[in-house]
Amino acid sequence: MEIKRKGYIESLIEQGEHVHQDFKYQITDARKIARSISAFANNSGGHLLVGVKDNGNIVGVSSDEEIYMIEQAAQMYCQPEQQVHFKIFRVAGKNVLKVDIDEAKEKPVKAPDDNGQWRTYYRVADENVLASGTHVKVMQLRSEPAPSDVVINLTDKEQQLLDYLQDHGGITMSGYERLAHISFHTAQQTILKLCEMGIVEIQYHNGQSLIVLADEKQADKVIRRTILSSY
Repeated sequence: MEIKRKGYIESLIEQGEHVHQDFKYQITDARKIARSISAFANNSGGHLLVGVKDNGNIVGVSSDEEIYMIEQAAQMYCQPEQQVHFKIFRVAGKNVLKVDIDEAKEKPVKAPDDNGQWRTYYRVADENVLASGTHVKVMQLRSEPAPSDVVINLTDKEQQLLDYLQDHGGITMSGYERLAHISFHTAQQTILKLCEMGIVEIQYHNGQSLIVLADEKQADKVIRRTILSSY
């Protein structure tokens, strides 16, 4: 751990809270901070600035107590256990603690909710949200784009989904069930298959979990190869 002086920290605060940054006035509950660690780890990583209010005002921290609580959160209240990294910045006579959280190598990372149930959190914009059940399953997949020289045989329902996403941008799981007249289980298996191939992905928008094209060019190739192979 090292202590740095002002300059860099102010530039971070000016950015406000976002998908990779969260402000914390103080740390009082290891279980709650574990949810932030889970959310960042399940996304692409991020950091906490402790001793900073939501409006960006610096109030400072005592450091030692916060470090202990965060380490407890990462080690005791995250499954699997996570590693975090600390730096202290001295700004206007006050300490600001920067806590870096890496993207997890093993996902999903879970943390307890208010009832002690282990949940999977995900970072969306400036919020930590509960990941959908399908998204949790997607996290467990190793997504790789389909090879460009391989013809992929899609079912009518799978191709129907890709056609819809190309025209409309995104759809909810229940929306896909209604569109294709299929069960939740069949819809979920379709999404998992296409996610594993790197064709679709899960995104969050206005509180909804949406299926969207991960790579529109790749999806277009898949559709065209499938059509051509049917002749």
